[in-house]
Amino acid sequence: MSVGTPFHPRTAPLNSGMVWREWAGYYAAGVYADSHDIEYNAIREAAALIDVSPLFKYEVRGPDATRLVDRVITRDATRIEVGGVVYTPWCDEDGFVIDDGTVARLDETAYRWTAADPTLRWLRMNARGLDVSIEDVSESVGALALQGPFARDVLEAATSESFADLRYFRRRAAKVGKIPIDVTRTGYTGDLGYELWVAAEQAVKLWDALVAAGRAFGLMACGILALDVARIEAGLVMIEVDYTSVRHAIIPAQKYTPFEIGLGRLVSLDKAPFNGARALRTEAIRGPKRQLVGLEVDWDAFESMHLAVGLSPIVAATASRQHVPVYAAGSGAQVGRATSSCWSPILKRTIALGSVASGYAEPGTRLKIEATVEAARHRVDAKVVPLPFLDLPRKRA
Repeated sequence: MSVGTPFHPRTAPLNSGMVWREWAGYYAAGVYADSHDIEYNAIREAAALIDVSPLFKYEVRGPDATRLVDRVITRDATRIEVGGVVYTPWCDEDGFVIDDGTVARLDETAYRWTAADPTLRWLRMNARGLDVSIEDVSESVGALALQGPFARDVLEAATSESFADLRYFRRRAAKVGKIPIDVTRTGYTGDLGYELWVAAEQAVKLWDALVAAGRAFGLMACGILALDVARIEAGLVMIEVDYTSVRHAIIPAQKYTPFEIGLGRLVSLDKAPFNGARALRTEAIRGPKRQLVGLEVDWDAFESMHLAVGLSPIVAATASRQHVPVYAAGSGAQVGRATSSCWSPILKRTIALGSVASGYAEPGTRLKIEATVEAARHRVDAKVVPLPFLDLPRKRA
């Protein structure tokens, strides 16, 4: 049974259409407005407020906190400075990805860890022999993503302080009125943005203060449907959609390494021993068998496919998480699958994240994606393009 997040007293009245999704046991709004395009436009043109409280959140503290973090994640935790944040996957002993998330260093001996799936047991298993405590603060800490080109303006209006010096993937404490918050320069939209972490009992007051500060900047509450489009444009993977956690894998093909989902750059093979290091060193030498790619559908081919059955081209109103086969343009053999796809309002094209055999991952490679029109399966022309599809300079500004 789903429950409301700490912000539910404010998000529930806004969700007049009762469009709810389930996210880690919480109610998550699919869309508040009449159309998710309105909320997408807020992300890309104004400012959006997104409740991301369902993320699992842990605080790791103690003299050996850094050793634990370094033992679990693929990145070099000894290089995370106080005030720094890293995005990272973590793997099992065979080098297959368990989950991905962020790790923020709060002080010399404390970290805040976020995850999509429950991770407490894994952390405690790896903490044996270490002087460290791990606390699950998932319910006691609320989280809001403040995203969009005017996100900084809203935050500065709410806090009465400048955030121009808070760089990409950095964090610092602040106050909104008398409400203590922690601010990280992070997000899941590929746009200028922040994530705000607050004690659950202060969540509603924080929401109200941000809404009041954001009126002058077009701030709008945003749901999962618009967020899905933005994260695909940004080339950001989603667990159980673009890859399967090894904990949920039923067959070998559902097990993914970081190199296979576009996260190989986040693997530090020369650091202290960590889970999966030996297997990942071997894969780094031989190369991954498959890779995450960007796919762009050829519009003329897509249009012709519809005209052949007397229809105007029809694009899906929302992002799809349905896997569809991807084929080699020449032989017609299946070489992978598209995992997430959408019509990009800003790029004016249909795009998809895909997992394809490494021999077909080079940008410019011609492929075909399965598409269904009038209950008949077709193959439409597509090509491999670099990720991200959309790389906004203001994201890092």
